[in-house]
Amino acid sequence: MNSDGALERLKREGRIVVVGASLAGLRAAEKMREKGFAGELTMIGDEPHEPYDRPPLSKQVLLGMATADGTALPRRRDIDAKWRLGVPAAGLDMAASRVRMADGDEVEYDRLLIATGVRARPWPNPEEAALDGVFVLRTRGDAAALERALAAGPGRVLVIGAGFTGSEIASACRERGLAVTVAERADAPLVGALGGVVGAVAADMHRENGVDLRTGIMVTALEGDSSGRVRAAHLSDGTTLEAEVVVVSLGAQRNTEWLAGSGLGAGPRGIACDAGCRAFDIMGIVTDDIYVAGDVARSPHALFGYQFLSLEHWGNAVAQAETAAHNMLSTSAERRPHLWVPAFWSSQFGVNIKSVGVPSMGTEIMITQGSRAERRFVGVYGYQGRVIGAVTFDQCRWLDFYEQQIEQTAPFPPPYPTVDRRPEGERPLPADFPDPSVPTHGPTITLSGHSPADRRMTFTPAHN
Repeated sequence: MNSDGALERLKREGRIVVVGASLAGLRAAEKMREKGFAGELTMIGDEPHEPYDRPPLSKQVLLGMATADGTALPRRRDIDAKWRLGVPAAGLDMAASRVRMADGDEVEYDRLLIATGVRARPWPNPEEAALDGVFVLRTRGDAAALERALAAGPGRVLVIGAGFTGSEIASACRERGLAVTVAERADAPLVGALGGVVGAVAADMHRENGVDLRTGIMVTALEGDSSGRVRAAHLSDGTTLEAEVVVVSLGAQRNTEWLAGSGLGAGPRGIACDAGCRAFDIMGIVTDDIYVAGDVARSPHALFGYQFLSLEHWGNAVAQAETAAHNMLSTSAERRPHLWVPAFWSSQFGVNIKSVGVPSMGTEIMITQGSRAERRFVGVYGYQGRVIGAVTFDQCRWLDFYEQQIEQTAPFPPPYPTVDRRPEGERPLPADFPDPSVPTHGPTITLSGHSPADRRMTFTPAHN
């Protein structure tokens, strides 16, 4: 279907299947209809719900300010789709262009978009994970069940993992007046995503807001009572902590298992695709009828040395889905790359935290505005003499500026004398990221290797 005539036939009477009925899948479907696709559109989702918004689940829903079933995503337009909800995809036959469903049915396609996203990483012991009072947080159902448990006023909540989601859950518990302990195996919260300098600020925020934060420690086992309800956790320092609610926040797993044996380049790190969102097969050859978008995708990014990035970001899911949809319905000459600059936000303990770029690539950090002591600052990350990322604590007005610096490959340390006075000194600090071979909880960006094409582009520092 490379000719203009074949493309027009696809738009008029083709079959497009979207596996993954969440944010990326919905926005891609809307973009396809906007671009004139008039054929058959099928949306496959493993959950019984039509697309809903996930960020409110760890924020407004846990605080009782919104209900889990009130988080439906707003529709930009009618997509006139055939919805196949509550039954997951179970396999892919690339040769026959068919998606196999878990109920035995098969759905044929001319173009396929995979946007299956991620799921919460479960507690590794299935018997302990099944105890009443043990939760993960990813779906609408998870949020509704956890909110009910918090509303019941448990004596103590244990959160395992101090990434962004775990920290937001701890914040919600304290806002509800609940006693909460956070166990994190790294030295501080958020270190996998933002490094030790910022992690130390996050640790102070936890403790100042009454969180019993325990770092450098692991939960080795969960203990239930005779009725099958969780009652305590055993920690690696030999202590036992009583808790009525345990929230497991150990990061995410990409939903790729259903593609085993399909011949697609899919695995635990996601599905590899080119900058135009076309999936690679296991031989490294790009496909022309299978595309990928959202949290499950691994795609090279020109601004970051052609590293393959896996991004668990709301904005990335939207931007990549729209790029994939555009390219699925365009000739080769009209296709465009996905070059969205990563951006992420979190709200915890009354502070808005926002980041741009890839802070975890940084080897140094400089506080360029504000003060860490006041929880109001900008930290800029440097890598090999250029600005690679930035994070703001209640200083988001600077974020657009630093996004431009990243896009322009501006030099690091930032040389401009006209910005706010730097009260913490003129010199960068080591960013203090943990050894990448040691896992930490909750990174939102995963770097997973270089593309052979990385030599095609060379960055030079910008000159003012």
